[in-house]
Amino acid sequence: MASQGQHKSHESPMPVVDEGWWASVLAEEGRHAPVQPAKPEKVEEPEKAEKPSADWEQAKDLYLRDQIVQLRVTGHNRGGLLVEGDGLYGFVPISHLIELAGKADMTDRDSCLDAYVGRMLSLKVIECVPEDGRIVFSERAALAEPGKRSVLFQEMQPGQRVSGQVTNVTDFGVFVDLGGVEGLIHISELSWGRVIHPSQIVQLGQQIDVQVLDLAPERCRVALSLKRLFPNPWDLAGTSFPEGAVVSAVITSVVSYGAFARLEAGVEGLIHASEMPLEPGQPVKDILHEGQSIQVRVLHVDPAHQRMGLSLRLN
Repeated sequence: MASQGQHKSHESPMPVVDEGWWASVLAEEGRHAPVQPAKPEKVEEPEKAEKPSADWEQAKDLYLRDQIVQLRVTGHNRGGLLVEGDGLYGFVPISHLIELAGKADMTDRDSCLDAYVGRMLSLKVIECVPEDGRIVFSERAALAEPGKRSVLFQEMQPGQRVSGQVTNVTDFGVFVDLGGVEGLIHISELSWGRVIHPSQIVQLGQQIDVQVLDLAPERCRVALSLKRLFPNPWDLAGTSFPEGAVVSAVITSVVSYGAFARLEAGVEGLIHASEMPLEPGQPVKDILHEGQSIQVRVLHVDPAHQRMGLSLRLN
């Protein structure tokens, strides 16, 4: 972990992280659904057979004490593995399997997961929600010694700068291992500029510094930010790019109604099609393409909403 002090390189206020923000975590494959225990192979009267209930007291104790448990893999779905043992029934997301985490390009996911069936795995409980019938385990978390999570939660505080390794890159954000606790950088906290996909900013296995936004020890959740380690370039955009100024820019994306252009890191503006020398019905891609260097005129700047209007008409 990096420095224990708070990072003060900018004055951006700390955001309020609510359950809506955390919904991104549960959007990860397979983690949104309650996990049911595997059915026995032979049941004389299926309509009367009762499923065994999970030992919630044991699950909560394992979670609170951050202990490692050995469980057997009994099945799988597209999101991960079903595991059980000693009254525990739960789910291990693919992103928390040491061998498969981050391998989004698996050509035969079912075969990869099927190879786990029957194996014993060392796991830690990372979510325990009895009211939702959900117990989520992690093989990767079990790499850290028992009790490490509690120590980390005692050491970390909002605003602190820490370091960790990128363990998974998803459409909605990036997961970072902080040495026994996994945090999430939501896509909105990766850069002050537009981010089409998190893989544009970080790569799997990369060691990065981040800022702690919010801590929820009771849910084993850490909200992180990458962009807040740097000053917000929009704070000075109105001064750096006054209305009417002609400046250099680079096209970052072309859409049907216009194109986005980057003036500097984190600052992008929209060139609407009406501000381009297009023939009637001519598509924008005929005159602009990604990576193209151009000159633009600043029409208006709205730092509060991080918006800027640009034009290809220079006078």
